[in-house]
Amino acid sequence: MLLRISLWFLALALNPPEAREFSARLAPAGFRGNYWGPAATQARLEGSLPAIPMSPSMERWDRWGRQVLRDGDIVFRLGDARLMRGYFPFSRFLANASNSKFSHTGIVAIEAEGPVVYDTTSTGVARQPFCVWVQDNVGHFGVKRLRPELRGAIPRVLAYCRDIFERQVPFDYELALDDDKLYCVEMTEKAFRHAGIALSEPIKLGDMERASEFPLCMLGLHTLSQYVLERPLTFEQQVYFPGNERHGIWSSPALEVVVSPTPGQIE
Repeated sequence: MLLRISLWFLALALNPPEAREFSARLAPAGFRGNYWGPAATQARLEGSLPAIPMSPSMERWDRWGRQVLRDGDIVFRLGDARLMRGYFPFSRFLANASNSKFSHTGIVAIEAEGPVVYDTTSTGVARQPFCVWVQDNVGHFGVKRLRPELRGAIPRVLAYCRDIFERQVPFDYELALDDDKLYCVEMTEKAFRHAGIALSEPIKLGDMERASEFPLCMLGLHTLSQYVLERPLTFEQQVYFPGNERHGIWSSPALEVVVSPTPGQIE
């Protein structure tokens, strides 16, 4: 048994998990900066960066998105963002601890090249083709849309997204509620609040529905944050979540379901 455990640790050391999600791996070797930011987006249009290669899966999702998605839709997915050089599946942990099928949200805009998603990544606010954004999904996918009587707010929602994209507001590792930096669900919530619609209220990290089932991970996250963040995470920290039927953005009465939580691919 000891030998088997030792071989398992050795295998992990020699073959660490890939810490980058699919969309990050699309950047050319040696590229520095936000591959989904304004400068890189313009460079692709001008041809100084290569066009995004389309896989069969991306082509299917592109066709689906053009048929189904509309301005202002909120797309939900389970991401695979990782910490500790890829060993700690941060997105999956937050989804599990908050009892959600999702870890991530973004806002759709229908632009010249089709549906794109405004989102935040570790390198800043991103604008990704929907068919790229959805490739980072490793679990359930879903879509919600403002109810008809509220859709007049959508231009202001998208104006907010385009503004923070052009300004390249940095990613918020501290999960704070101020406006200096943003993480993905916070960006979604604040875009709609900018338009006068509060979708959800923040929840304390320690009050996540299943937090008590992951005591070591909760303690480890708090302890690790003391070494890497100016403002360490605490169990009292309030955070916006994708949520479920009871809390978070998914539960908002301002939204209606376009796609219920769906595992895997939509063909």
